[in-house]
Amino acid sequence: MIKNINSSESEKFKDPRLTAKGEKRAWVNLTRLTTLWFCTGTLCNLTCKNCYIESSPTNDSLLYITPDDVKNYLDEIQQNNLGTQEIGFTGGEPFMNPNLINILELCLSRGFRVLCLTNAMLPMMKYKSGLLELNKTYRDRFTIRISVDHYKKELHEQERGSRSWELMLKGILWLSSNNFKIDIAGRTLWGDDEHSLRKGYASLFKKYNINVDAFDSKQLVIFPEMDERADVPEITTSCWNILGIHPDDVMCASSRMVIKRKGSARPSVVACTLLPYDPQFELGSTLKEASQSVHLNHPHCARFCVLGRGSCSA
Repeated sequence: MIKNINSSESEKFKDPRLTAKGEKRAWVNLTRLTTLWFCTGTLCNLTCKNCYIESSPTNDSLLYITPDDVKNYLDEIQQNNLGTQEIGFTGGEPFMNPNLINILELCLSRGFRVLCLTNAMLPMMKYKSGLLELNKTYRDRFTIRISVDHYKKELHEQERGSRSWELMLKGILWLSSNNFKIDIAGRTLWGDDEHSLRKGYASLFKKYNINVDAFDSKQLVIFPEMDERADVPEITTSCWNILGIHPDDVMCASSRMVIKRKGSARPSVVACTLLPYDPQFELGSTLKEASQSVHLNHPHCARFCVLGRGSCSA
């Protein structure tokens, strides 16, 4: 069950199958690969203070994914009738990847829904013509999700740096005025309750005539925070009933992410978008290999996925 433990924090999340108290750790089975994510690379035009993946203009520990890399996984999905519906792209900043437009076209042309995360700044704006063509042909299946950490400029820039607000806003206004399907991703970093956040974002969207419903949880996604240093309880098998959550509702029951490590000969598949660096969550190089169950042996599993009930998918 969920409770504070007496042993030091350093004893938590050590054994993949047992908690520090010796209780059986919760795990999640992959029920269906609904969403396959690709990390396009860790390079980014920004260095945010609290980036969980440590993206920056110099971090290339995860390399650019290529069209051939993506094609191989799309082929595996279709050859094995995996039933995957959605392909997601995250980074880094996905539009730093020079092949992104071709990759998006590849996925959309094969019938998948596509969700692309971005900060909507200059890297994205370089690809206006390509994006317009994709939106013209595939709008019903193509969504762009923009990170707006807070509805207040000063708090957004506290995380992302000076001038990031104006450039982000310019990108959103261009997308909205050109009738793209857009979502917004906000954060709880500053302690606002969800209702107050949604009201604040609603005022922002109304002010700039941005076509997003702040009270629709799919159009405005508010993510719980992730801090590996913070105290968080371990999740045991008895927690499911206590919390009223089913393992099938956790993100790793329906999604995986493909990454390409620097120095690796081929991409690999990890359990989820939140844990690209921890080797215990690297599940193989194919989707078949990655269909194994996942033990919730990381603070992110508890704080974001179970207690925060967060999910990166649309």
